[in-house]
Amino acid sequence: MGEGGDGAGRAAAAAAAEAAVRTGGVAGVGAAAWRRGAGLAGAAVGLVAAGAAVGVAVERLTVGRGMRRKARLALDAVGPYGTLRGTPGVAVADDGTELHYEVDEVEGQPADGARPRFLGRRPAPAVTVVFSHGYCLNQDSWHFQRAALRGVVRTVFWDQRSHGRSGRGPARRDGGEPVTIDLLGRDLKAVIDAAAPEGPLVLVGHSMGGMTMMALADQFPSLIADRVAAAAFVGTSPGLLSEVTYGLPVAGMNLVRRAVLPGAFKLMTDRTDLVEKGRRATSDIVGAIIKRYSFGTRDVDPVVARFAERLIEATPVDVVAEFYPAFDAHDKVAALSAFARLPVLVLAGEKDLITPSSHSEVIADALPDAGLTVVPGAGHLVMLEQPQLVCEKLAELLAQAPAALAGSRSGSRSGGRGGWVRGEERAAPE
Repeated sequence: MGEGGDGAGRAAAAAAAEAAVRTGGVAGVGAAAWRRGAGLAGAAVGLVAAGAAVGVAVERLTVGRGMRRKARLALDAVGPYGTLRGTPGVAVADDGTELHYEVDEVEGQPADGARPRFLGRRPAPAVTVVFSHGYCLNQDSWHFQRAALRGVVRTVFWDQRSHGRSGRGPARRDGGEPVTIDLLGRDLKAVIDAAAPEGPLVLVGHSMGGMTMMALADQFPSLIADRVAAAAFVGTSPGLLSEVTYGLPVAGMNLVRRAVLPGAFKLMTDRTDLVEKGRRATSDIVGAIIKRYSFGTRDVDPVVARFAERLIEATPVDVVAEFYPAFDAHDKVAALSAFARLPVLVLAGEKDLITPSSHSEVIADALPDAGLTVVPGAGHLVMLEQPQLVCEKLAELLAQAPAALAGSRSGSRSGGRGGWVRGEERAAPE
């Protein structure tokens, strides 16, 4: 396309970004075979990175590749997301991996000593809110929620091992421990010890981050009992992830697991450079797959969609391969009992193909006092797709924390749920 088309693309991207800020600101094989295999594996990376495999029907691409590349660059230039930074720190995991975290402190206290108000309503509780992100993402996936809480309540955002700014964990072939959800739970404990060694906590986790919270509770139940005032499980699962079909026929998904994924993961691990080249060469397909598995609607803001794509693109393909097997072994239903009688938010996207809402229903069933919210039309990255709604639900959760703290001080957690209404709520998206 000519210069005029390029200008129009940039203008449209800028307008989309401006609208997003206004509405969401709170919101033995030969070399040729290797190359072919690497290209195919690279094309599948976005799918695997989002938790799926192969077989997605990609929409026909009607715009030239050059124009699409220019559009992506324009979106990157104007997108404001992932720019919030806090005071950095490093926690050291029990195997020596350095875990990057950032703290956003509460702004100066008013002269009258009153606590700042969250979203202009109730006073924010005197807690530290610790956010744990999902697979192939990083702490910036909480951009909207970070913006809403910034300066109002103390928050900690961290990058899981081998993600974002955190260090690479020692690979299994180098004598390192295989990645397990239990290992990630111990990582979260190290972050808490470093960034919030005392005082009450509210734990918030999306997808793998929610599983990390369950592993923390399983291994350190006294921490939950003594210090956690509330918890939020967003788009996550307590187990049986090996049965998820990602929207594919069961027989097809079983075939993918047996015949495709082992070879793809071996390529990602043994020929990482070639697979990365394949991913870049097929970025259009990867981008379409990421959008398909991240969001429930096709008309998601293009700047937000591109932001999600960048987050996943930043995860090295060998990390994708290293982490994926951990999910089949994940089973933490029993660990949920540690959160009983606490204010708990369970929130899921109705159209989530990665951790279906039925998995959130299992969490809610294990925690009868929890509040379950299923967001109509939303997908896996519900906190990016419906940020205002997620922020509102977190505000409601935080409003329950003082009652839970009072119950803890009095030696009883009963009734700490406060105003939560048990049962499924179909929250209308903004």
